[in-house]
Parts: sequence; C-alpha cells; structure tokens
Amino acid sequence: MIEIMRVRKLLSQQQNILSKIALGAPLDEVLENICLSIEELIEDSSAKCSILTLKGEQLFHSAAPNIAKGYCEAINGVHIGPSVGSCGTAVYEKKRVIASDIATSPLWENYKALALSFDLRSCWSTPIISTQSDILGTFAIYHDSAKSPTPQDLELIDFFVDFTSIALEKHTESLKSKVLLAELQQSNEKFKAFAKVLPDLTLILSEEGEYTNVYGTTNESLYLSQEHVINRNVRDIMPPEDANPIMAVIAKTLQTNEVQVFEYQLNIKGKQLTFEGRTAPLESYQPNNPSQRHVVWMARDISTRKAAEEEVQRLAFFDPLTNLPNRRMLNDKLSMYVEQIKQSDHTGALLFLDLDNFKRINDSLGHNAGDEILVELSQRLTRVLNPTDTLARVGGDEFIILIENVGDSHKQASLESELMAKVVQSVFYDKFEVGDLAFQVSCSIGICLINNANAISENILKFADTAMYRSKMKGGNSSSFYDPALQTLLENQTELETDIVRAIACDEFCAYFQPQLSIDGSIIGAEALIRWNHPTKGLISPNSFIPIAEQFGLIQKLQNIVLRDICILLETLRAHNVLKNQFNVSINISQCQFNSSTLKGELFKAIETYDVLPSQIKLEITESMLAGDLMSTVKQMKELKSQGFVFSIDDFGTGYSCLKHLSVLPIDELKIDKSFIDKVLDNASGQSIVQSIIGLGHSLDINIVAEGVESAEQLHVLKSMGVNAVQGFLFAKPLTHSNYLKWHKEHQ
Repeated sequence: MIEIMRVRKLLSQQQNILSKIALGAPLDEVLENICLSIEELIEDSSAKCSILTLKGEQLFHSAAPNIAKGYCEAINGVHIGPSVGSCGTAVYEKKRVIASDIATSPLWENYKALALSFDLRSCWSTPIISTQSDILGTFAIYHDSAKSPTPQDLELIDFFVDFTSIALEKHTESLKSKVLLAELQQSNEKFKAFAKVLPDLTLILSEEGEYTNVYGTTNESLYLSQEHVINRNVRDIMPPEDANPIMAVIAKTLQTNEVQVFEYQLNIKGKQLTFEGRTAPLESYQPNNPSQRHVVWMARDISTRKAAEEEVQRLAFFDPLTNLPNRRMLNDKLSMYVEQIKQSDHTGALLFLDLDNFKRINDSLGHNAGDEILVELSQRLTRVLNPTDTLARVGGDEFIILIENVGDSHKQASLESELMAKVVQSVFYDKFEVGDLAFQVSCSIGICLINNANAISENILKFADTAMYRSKMKGGNSSSFYDPALQTLLENQTELETDIVRAIACDEFCAYFQPQLSIDGSIIGAEALIRWNHPTKGLISPNSFIPIAEQFGLIQKLQNIVLRDICILLETLRAHNVLKNQFNVSINISQCQFNSSTLKGELFKAIETYDVLPSQIKLEITESMLAGDLMSTVKQMKELKSQGFVFSIDDFGTGYSCLKHLSVLPIDELKIDKSFIDKVLDNASGQSIVQSIIGLGHSLDINIVAEGVESAEQLHVLKSMGVNAVQGFLFAKPLTHSNYLKWHKEHQ
C-alpha cells in the first residue's frame, strides 16, 4: 500500500492534474506535469519519466523533462515491433514490458548502446490505452541503474498512466470536434469516486449540497460559472424544483453507500438540457474535516443523444417525407384497434389508397416532383380526416386510412365508408402543381370493414389491398369493397407462381414444335411453343401460366428452357442429316425479355453451347412491342440482325404499330394473325385485310406467313393471294421433340 504521506501528495497531484486537463491546459504542459509528479512520488529519486505517443506505427516524443534531449531525439519516430526496446515492444504486444537491465535485455539489442550512452540502464514501459481500447502511446520509467519495479511502483505507474490516457484522449477529441471530452477514463481503484464514473462534468458535493470542487467541464453545463459555484449550496443556486431532486440523490447515495445512475433535466441559460448522472460516496475527501461526507457526481450532457434517440424513434414509426405514421406504426395501431373491436359492437374501416399511374410522373419529371405531390396529398388528406382517424403512408404512393368507428351495423358502416372514400377522392379534384406544371392525379381505393367477424390485422390489410386491386381493374379513380372471390383469384395466382418456380426446378417445362411450310409444301421451319407437363394436372396451356410468369419475373427462365430445346432440336436434325440451310425455328420474345440487357448474352450462350448458327433462330416479337421507344427497339433489332438472327412480327394486324415504321424495321417476316385467317373465307372484307397485309409485306420485300390454317379451302385462297408460307392444324399440331422429328423425316 502507498504510505499516508504519499497518498496525500498523490491526491494533491491528482487534483492538480485533473484541473489542468479539465480546464484545457496545453497537452505538453499536462504531460510534463504528469512526468514531474510521478518522479516526485516514486521511491527511487533517480527515476525519469518519458511519455511517447503513437501515430500510425511510430512512437513520437511527447514529454520527458529529465531525460537528455539527445536521447529523446534519437528515439523520436521509432517504429513499433517485437524487439524495439521496452516502449516499441509494449505497444506491439499491447502489454507492460519491464526491462530491468537494458544491458542484458534482448529487447534492447539494437538500442542498448544508445540508452547506455545516456546512462539509462532500466526501462519499465506501460502502453497507454484509450477507453475505446486503442493504444495511444507508452508511459516509461527509466533509472540510471538496473532495477525492477515493486508492486507499489506499478500501482503508482498505473495511476499516472490513467491520467496520461485521459489527457491524450481529451486532446484528441478537442482537435477533432473542439468540444469537451465526453468521457474521462477510469482513474484508480484507490479513488473509488473516479473508478466508478467516467465524468464529463465532475462535481464534489458535500452531504449538505455544497459545491466543493468542479472538474472537467465548461460553464455551459452549470447554472453559474465554476468560480461562482464553489463553496455555494445547491439550494442557493437552483430553484427548488431542481435542487430538491439533487439533494434526494445525494442523500440516497450516502445512505445506501452505492453508485446511483439516473437521468435528470436542468434548464440552464434558457436551454433544457438532459444529463445522465452517476454518483458514488466519497469518504474523507477533506483531511482537515474527516467527518464531512461527500459524493462525487458525474454529469454527462446527453441532450444530443436523447435528441438522436427521439429522431430514431420518429424514423422508426414515421415516414420521413410526409411525417405521417409509417407501416410499422399503422400495424401497431391496427393491432390495438382490433383488440378493442373484439370487445365492442362497433365497426371500423380501413381504406387502402394507391395513386393511379403515378409512375409516369416520377419517370418523366423525377422523384423530387413526385415527392412534392405526395407531400401535398398528405396535407390535403389530413385536412379532410377526423382527428381520431389514422392516416399512414405505407409505400411509395400507397396510403392507408384507419377509421375507428363507421357505424354499429354492417349497412351503416358500408354507407359511411363509401362516403368517406368519396371525401378522400374529392381531394384529387384540384390539380397538383409542380413548378410551372399541373397534374390531374387520381387514386384507387380499397375498403375493408373491421368487425368481430373480421378482426385479424394481417387479413384486414390483405383484404383492403385486394379491394384496391379491384378498383385498379375497373380503370382506377374509384373505390371498391373487399370481394372474397377476387382474393381467391389473387391467392391462386400466388400459388401458381410458387408452382411455376417448383416446376422449373423439376424440369416440367419443355418446348413443342409446330411446322412451318412454304406455300409449295416444303418444310422451312418450325415455331417453338412452351408447354407445362404438370405431374397431377397434365398438360397446362401457356395462357394459364405465361401472364403469371411475366408478372413475377419468371419469363426469362422459361424462355431459356425454350431456347435450350430449340438448340437441341436443331442439333438432332443436323445429326440425322435432315437440316436444310434455310430451316429455322421461331421463339417468341416477350416485351420484358426484349428490353432486358441479358437477351443477347443468353442467345449467344445457347448457340455456342450447341454449335447452332444465329440464322437458324428466328426471334418473334409482337406488334404491340413496336408502340414504345421505336428508336431503341430498332437499335436492339439491328444489333441482333447483324449477328445473323432473323426477325418476325407475330400476330400482325392486332397491335398498335404504325405501318410507316415497317420500312425502318430490320424484319424478315410478317405473320398474319389467326383471327384474320379465320375470316378469309367469310366475306370480301376478311379477304381484303389479308390481301392488304400480303401486299404491304411484298412491297417491302418481307415474307408473309399465315398462321392458324385449318382447312384446304383456306390454303387454296391464301395460295392465290400470294402468301409465302403457312402454319396450322391443317399440317400438324404442336409436337413434342420426338414426334416432331418423326414428322419432319416423313414430310422431308
């Protein structure tokens, strides 16, 4: 144990150093004071203290008032390592290193000549570690003789190492943020008050509430400046509503003899500040009055942290754009409301709003413009709702309104809900202005009533969403109540999507092939058509699963299956020596696949795998795909055309393309839709449409294919009109790989 005299001297040095640190004395002055203090207190008067600070992988001289300048300059900037004296090794190994005899220590092999030349013969080095477990530097004690430390020496060193760490951390934080240090590191177990708190503002208060000492703060956290609070009582400085709780904490701390942790607020200079307080009893703080009891009070200003926590809480439950409750808060409110509904006969309603075609505004003017409309809409909706209603933004352009009471009967609730939907739609009557532009916006509303029969939160949201979807299907700008039949349809679609994913993994999809013949009867190609051979439902029509596959982003995988089967068929025909040069197989390319950046890569991956020529694959696109960005479409087609692929427009005459655009499209073929072929025998108008398409194609040097030919009479008329090729049940239905191969050989 450290003797009484040294304890007193140590306490004096402690108060002196803490005061310098707290009052922001220059770092050099503080570190030099630390060195001189430990040299005064340590038993051997020959002790010399050195403080080095770590920057990167190097140690730099910071303080050594009684060590020769030449030595300090020589070791300044030394790199840390496993055998770099005591200090370099201590940092490297992150632990204290004692070299009792530098002359014989292997750690000093490269540095002992230097040290001995300055009469330094032992070195005890302790790493200075921050509160974040980062190494800040080293604290070393040198002697002019070989010497090992006593436990008392190490205890004293640890005490001053703690002070050094505090000084360095405060200096680092001051350079970064020019604010007071948020924390002071643990001082020493012998001083329990400092061992149990990490102070920002440290007060020594008497049992009666008198300020004895103030450490580690500016005046911003005090009612009065430091010089005006010392030796004054809390009750004299603060109003009773602030002073009384503080006195109660002092009393409890001394009564329980335990650390107290709490939060409190003070109004200081017109600002409401929140502090985290920690108190611990401090016995015999004043030697001349040992019976006087004190507490050490650490106060940390956590106002910023509290504000941040409140902001995090706000962001967790509120939409940052509109400041409306978000989906999470809505779910909480809905869950609580559902529990209330179960205990009453009231009926509530949930309205699900989705803006119609809102994406066009974002796409054309950018999201900032869209955000302006959403903010304005939230304000309009708030103005027409009752204070008891809940308006939440749950998605990009999706809002939900929770109305807690719309009637006691189902009929009344339905009428009130529909009336509320009309009120909501009325806020869309006026256009939304964005800069110099004005937009007429509408919304689709889904309504779900909430009562004892429908009191499951998840279902309520799902049903309202389904009802909104029903409004969308009606063309938007309308409201709809939940319809169980539509819900069943949507659930069936979701179930089918899951089944498609499973079927792809189980290889249940394959391509069927329908032959294409020239008008003279020779085989010129085939069209690949996907089929689903379900293990329990049998063969499923593409009309049942293609829309779902497109909706859920699975069409690319199905397309790849068809492409694979096409290449396998071509490979098989070549192996059987029945593949003619002009033969090609058509594959239908969907809008989303054509716009995909992966189309070209998927095509070349397939033809390279099976050694197929690009000219043997015909890419069929629909006429409606030409109604969009024509220039982009033409560019994509020309790139693929230049690689050898062939293009055909499927179902021609049913889409929206402009005929004048045909001349710029790099297409090789037009396929007349079956709906026109069905009418070719009926009347003159049916024939004239077909004849017009044929004439148009021939004028542009484009081959014409008639699909859906089912009778010899149709074939005869089409032949007389000049059709180049035909396809349909008259010749063959879509066939499996093996059946097509057989048919191909028989009709070669």
